[in-house]
Amino acid sequence: MEKSCTFLVHFDKGTPAIATEIKEALEGSDVLAKIDAMKKAISLLLNGETLPQLFITIVRYVLPSEDHTVQKLLLLYLEIIDKKDAKGRVLPEMILICQNLRNNLQHPNEYIRGVTLRFLCRLNETEIIEPLIPSVLQNLEHRHPFIRRNAISAVMAIYKLPHGEQLLVDAPEMIEKVLSTELDQSAKRNAFLMLFNCDQDRATNYLLTNVDKVSEWGELLQMVVLELIRKVCRTNRGEKGKYIKIIISLLNAPSNAVIYECASTLVSLSSAPTAIRAAASTYCQLLISQSDNNVKLIVLDRLNELKSSHREIMVDRIMDVLRALSSPNLDIQKKTLDIALDLITPRNITEVVLMLKKEVMKTQNGELEKNGEYRQMLIQAIHSCAIKFPEVASTVVHLLMDFLGDSNVASAIDVAIFVREIIETNPKLRVSIITRLLDTFYQIRAARVCSCALWIIGEYCLSLSEVESGIATIKQCLGELPFYSVSEEGEAPTDASKNSQQPSSVTVSSRRPAILSDGTYATQSAASETAFSPPTIVQGSLAAGNLRSLLLTGDFFLGAVVACTLTKLVLRLEEVQPSKVEVNKASAQALLIMVSMIQLGQSPVLSHPIDGDSYDRILLCIRLLCSTGDEVRKIWLQSCRQSFVKMLSEKQLRETEELKAKAQVSYAQPDDLIDFYHLKSRKGMSQLELEDEVQDDLKRATGEFIKDGDDANKLNRILQLTGFSDPVYAEAYVTVHHYDIVLDVTVINRTKDTLQNLCLELATMGDLKLVERPQNYILAPESSKQIKANIKVSSTETGVIFGNIVYETSNVLERTVVVLNDIHIDIMDYISPAVCTDAAFRTMWAEFEWENKVAVNTIIQSEKDFLDHVIKSTNMKCLTAPSALDGDCGFLAANLYAKSIFGEDALVNISIEKQADGKLSGYIRIRSKTQGIALSLGDKITLKQKGGS
Repeated sequence: MEKSCTFLVHFDKGTPAIATEIKEALEGSDVLAKIDAMKKAISLLLNGETLPQLFITIVRYVLPSEDHTVQKLLLLYLEIIDKKDAKGRVLPEMILICQNLRNNLQHPNEYIRGVTLRFLCRLNETEIIEPLIPSVLQNLEHRHPFIRRNAISAVMAIYKLPHGEQLLVDAPEMIEKVLSTELDQSAKRNAFLMLFNCDQDRATNYLLTNVDKVSEWGELLQMVVLELIRKVCRTNRGEKGKYIKIIISLLNAPSNAVIYECASTLVSLSSAPTAIRAAASTYCQLLISQSDNNVKLIVLDRLNELKSSHREIMVDRIMDVLRALSSPNLDIQKKTLDIALDLITPRNITEVVLMLKKEVMKTQNGELEKNGEYRQMLIQAIHSCAIKFPEVASTVVHLLMDFLGDSNVASAIDVAIFVREIIETNPKLRVSIITRLLDTFYQIRAARVCSCALWIIGEYCLSLSEVESGIATIKQCLGELPFYSVSEEGEAPTDASKNSQQPSSVTVSSRRPAILSDGTYATQSAASETAFSPPTIVQGSLAAGNLRSLLLTGDFFLGAVVACTLTKLVLRLEEVQPSKVEVNKASAQALLIMVSMIQLGQSPVLSHPIDGDSYDRILLCIRLLCSTGDEVRKIWLQSCRQSFVKMLSEKQLRETEELKAKAQVSYAQPDDLIDFYHLKSRKGMSQLELEDEVQDDLKRATGEFIKDGDDANKLNRILQLTGFSDPVYAEAYVTVHHYDIVLDVTVINRTKDTLQNLCLELATMGDLKLVERPQNYILAPESSKQIKANIKVSSTETGVIFGNIVYETSNVLERTVVVLNDIHIDIMDYISPAVCTDAAFRTMWAEFEWENKVAVNTIIQSEKDFLDHVIKSTNMKCLTAPSALDGDCGFLAANLYAKSIFGEDALVNISIEKQADGKLSGYIRIRSKTQGIALSLGDKITLKQKGGS
């Protein structure tokens, strides 16, 4: 068995030092050799080796040493060696240690005294400690504070031993006297801590006697005072009024740690608005004054908790919270924006948006390397503000439209989506947005942003001038036609060929057309033709815009969007333009552009030809412009926009449902006590106490104090570890809390014998780590014992805990082993449903490298029922809108998303179809950044998808 010790050092057991070598080094006079030998001896003992032959050598040659390092190593050695025999009696040779310890406690050197007193804090053997007590008590009055503070700690450790109260009957009284005369802050803190742990009433009386001096005490002592107040107020809530005054007085302490603890204590003890405002003000002060990013993140977490329970108070602090945006750290900026967005009201929206606009303008200077990501967060925040409060949209939309051509594509896409939503929800801004968009369209360089901007132009250009400007803008950004040309070898394409309005075609035949230098066409026979170079791309003049450069890279999805936009604009021109000539001219230009794009896609000048979907889409637009029906016109000009409006309403409905789900619904029980605040005596109560009484009454009325026991779920988490016929019965209650798993194991002795050295031996598989080894116990006949084991979790992966119960009896010499059932830690305990945007989902899907593909194999025959079953089994959130899942077409595709407690993302895509025989087929694809979550979630889905529980 490994030994426990306060000292931890790495040691390679593969090359253990020989005991004789250690013994020789200890017997020598070389101090450095002794130090090295002691370190080797301690390392061997910590790793389970027994070195009984070294004890006498160490007593003879190490005890007399005056070297401080040797003495410190000696105390570590004495801490880990066995001081008792098999029957639990102290070994007789320990008397030699007692004499040495007594000498050290009276040593003229302060360091030797101090470390020896500290060593006594870790001794549990009463027989060794008892003769040393007089020497310990003498050190309470030593002139050096280092010795006094360690002497106080030693007294506390001795008093807390099983029979310590008999050894030091008047210890609390003695320490109280020391506390009243002590000047050293550390010693004072240790003395107050001793009273706090051993005699709480004395500590409380001392605190209340010195209330006026608390603000003058040192930081360490003030921290212990706050801990005492928390403990006292939890046990007796009626007395918290007089302690809260102490806390509020400490809010002005010079120590930031004390101020933080004061705020936390106030929030935990009081719900009075005055107390919460003081805590919020303190947190905001720390948020601005502290430069450490970790401190800022912790304070933001506390502010987030305050926001959840006291939103109306936090609303007044929103501008103080937003000052944290001055930090260059993205995590801090994101948390700050998340908190602020939940605190927006009609009263503060103007100030918040103004602040966000200033921050957006700051990102344009380009000093920080992550300006693009920060700008994206700010744009999303402004978007959220404008959706909640449409009246502020007019103040920000034109500023944000300057970022449509941003080099950071993600933020540019966010701006485009924001503009698309604002132009629908704010009809008054339509004209100004369209005008600005047409003026700045040429600046856009990203294909996805161009696609969104083109859709806006196609849907919201309604007047004659807007439609004509939209067509002209698109033509200008496409540049001159054709997109490619063919010329003779050694002759560059001429300007005339570039300006040609008819695309050239090159066919393999005996006679083929050729473009002459003056721009006319001529037919040449194969026998007399000159050599022609392959077709080359015409890049166009410098005025050629962004659409041309994107098309020439082979982005024909954008080409299809251009064709659809031109089709909508021409169809709308027919409604607003009385002149048929102008309509026909615009239609012919649009057709020419579409044909040129198809021709470019089918030519050999690009490495990738046009894809089938884009080709069909452009061809559909050509046919539509050639022959238009009223039904088709209605679909193109009305139905598309109606679908967008429906999508926005569903998004808003989803956000409302999420807010309702977050809201805590609690009810009071019918037999709860009603406490009439106005009939209470207010004599001697401060304003803070009166406010606290009101808040407590409100909480009781709304049922906030009532916690749902959820006993049924607790019973479901009890796992049987052994059989009913085993001599030892064991069951475990498993609690998963973030990074910790706590096993509360109940062990019952079902025999008539006393079980000695009973030990619960556990081992783990996966990313689980046992924190501490459970100790040995003695279990009386037919009695039970509660054993707790802590296990650390380091990743989202299904783990297994297995082990044995080992014990001895007086009748059997050999140890008995009872094998335990395995405990499987479920991945569902680590992940929870989460929400992300479609764009973020697609980005993560493209980036994540681990994929687990699970074939659908289920008895469920309904696609919707199967999706609901997978969502319930995996504890994930369906991101696909309900309207997209409506209908009965035999196909279903949906995206699911969840987040683990470690911040890992889990993405799932379900694609299924119903076969002719009624069965479902398809695949469930899981993607994540780490292998563990992908495999574990795949195993869970495979296990659950059949349709079982």
